[in-house]
Amino acid sequence: METTNEELQSTVEELETTNEELQSTNEELETMNEELQSTNEELHTVNAELRERTEELQRASLFQESILASLESGVVVLDEDLTVVVWNHQIAELWGLRSDEAKGKSFASLDIGLPVAELAGPIHTAINTGTHQTITVNCVNRRGKPIACRVTCSPLRDGKLTIHGVLLFMEEEQRKDDAASPAGL
Repeated sequence: METTNEELQSTVEELETTNEELQSTNEELETMNEELQSTNEELHTVNAELRERTEELQRASLFQESILASLESGVVVLDEDLTVVVWNHQIAELWGLRSDEAKGKSFASLDIGLPVAELAGPIHTAINTGTHQTITVNCVNRRGKPIACRVTCSPLRDGKLTIHGVLLFMEEEQRKDDAASPAGL
């Protein structure tokens, strides 16, 4: 009975040790749970901020698109590598190349009726000097009609006046013989 009592006492001590270990593990798990809840709350906050910024970006993008759509001129925006960033609807109508076909492409590689090589000088001058350059070039629109196109190259600046590319504004010029005809044809 004494041996059984000692064994029981030993078992009780082992159970108490195991219980203490379980309590310690439970406290660690509670601490981890609190940390996870805190992290989860932070993630919810960051997610809400991200959602808000995404909505702001979408509003700004829609605003930019509405401005570009409202302009009578065709607008192309090129980055510092002369890659097409923006290609508005009026440009697509003029040259027959959709925005998704032009964006991300080198402007010099575009196969349109515009003599792109003739624009290289004014584009580089606008970027290097920060001055507006205007040139009129003879070209062929998407319908195969010969036209004169006035292209204005404007440096694309950020708030610090650093030039990050160039804006190209393109408008078909009325030919003198077109303006003289009664219907303007």
